[in-house]
Amino acid sequence: MTIQKVLVVDDSKTELMFLTDLLQKQGYQVRTAENAQEALARLGEEKPDLILMDVVMPGQNGFQLTRAIARDPKYAGLPIIMCTSKNQETDRVWGLRQGASDYITKPVNPTELQAKIAALQSA
Repeated sequence: MTIQKVLVVDDSKTELMFLTDLLQKQGYQVRTAENAQEALARLGEEKPDLILMDVVMPGQNGFQLTRAIARDPKYAGLPIIMCTSKNQETDRVWGLRQGASDYITKPVNPTELQAKIAALQSA
């Protein structure tokens, strides 16, 4: 699987800027969304190769949105990496049960994120 297009979903403009800058420097095309509604709109416009998903957002949270995307047949196989400040093991397990491919905690370590993306590409 080749990952070129990444959708970053986070309600923090600071996180969106940080992740966008980091991913663009690594050669990825990045689109952003600040909530679940925007994320679904972006998905309808163009299917990304990967989604980085925050958990704590107003309205529908990242766990709920991940579950909705993972269960939608038109997004079958679309990898989602939860990218959140929720660092409890129960949160990680719950995120993976909702359909996430992986889980990373904030503050994001660029090397760790790059390794997780590389692992998805070689899978």
